[in-house]
Amino acid sequence: MDDPAIPRLAAALPSSLDLPGVLLDLAVPHEDIAQLLALHREVTASAELTELVTRAVSGLLWRLETPGEGTGLPEFPAAAGALGRCFAVFVFVAALPHVRALHREHGIPDDVSRHTLADLGRNLAVHRRRFGTTGLLVPWWPTRHFRGELYQLGRLQFERRRLGKRTGAALAAAGVGAGPGDPCLSLHIPDYLGPLTPRACDDSLARATAFFARHFPQEPVRVAVCHSWLLDEQLRRYLPADSNIIRFQDRFELLHTRPDPEPEDDTPVAFVFGGTGTPRADLPRRTSVQRAVLGHLDAGGHWYPGHGWFPM
Repeated sequence: MDDPAIPRLAAALPSSLDLPGVLLDLAVPHEDIAQLLALHREVTASAELTELVTRAVSGLLWRLETPGEGTGLPEFPAAAGALGRCFAVFVFVAALPHVRALHREHGIPDDVSRHTLADLGRNLAVHRRRFGTTGLLVPWWPTRHFRGELYQLGRLQFERRRLGKRTGAALAAAGVGAGPGDPCLSLHIPDYLGPLTPRACDDSLARATAFFARHFPQEPVRVAVCHSWLLDEQLRRYLPADSNIIRFQDRFELLHTRPDPEPEDDTPVAFVFGGTGTPRADLPRRTSVQRAVLGHLDAGGHWYPGHGWFPM
């Protein structure tokens, strides 16, 4: 964060009077606002913490036009408590004028900008659902939104990325005209937005095709990729062919799905049930997805991230 090559950017937190409105615009849950206001007083009263916010914003926005180039956020030990869990929120709030300016520069519609940045509030909601406290479960995740790399377009999120070596080599071998280092769109499936229906996916893909061609014409995209437990082919053993998840899988050419070095059993449990703290025997098995996730684990199986692509 102290790299002299990173230019120092102007970064100022809103006042305590203005902060609640800013947080509401970012879809921050109402029950988290009081905690963030108290932490705001702590941060703004400390010259050291204020300076840390400024340096973190400069690192976050380093080489803003290049996906994946921002530097990491400060890391806090668990003993830092609420301040450590929430510090990244103040970095994102201070960076907000810069990302808004970037959106305007690219002609991003205001509703797309608002819906995209509201993912900060969604991630606070996920943390509260899992742990009952204010915080960000994965603080680095919203860096994509606040660097102009990821956009919410209907049901799905689309991230500007470059193909990696393994996926790029597989696509080049498939003859799709894309290979390692070429632009692609990485799909993400956010929580709290309803079923992953084919109609919702079709709508998002249609929006994405027009959106990126218009606002990022310098990055012609031939393929979309996805890396998710939802693409684990084992789900086909348990779910009907017309289920939303299997129909989502059907969009993709799946590749190198397994064996991965390590299973990720906690990932589907966390997404389906909202966390991993409840003993597995006490979790509900009302839906086909709940029964699939738990039944597979009960039988001694493991879940793995799947990897897939399709042409845009």
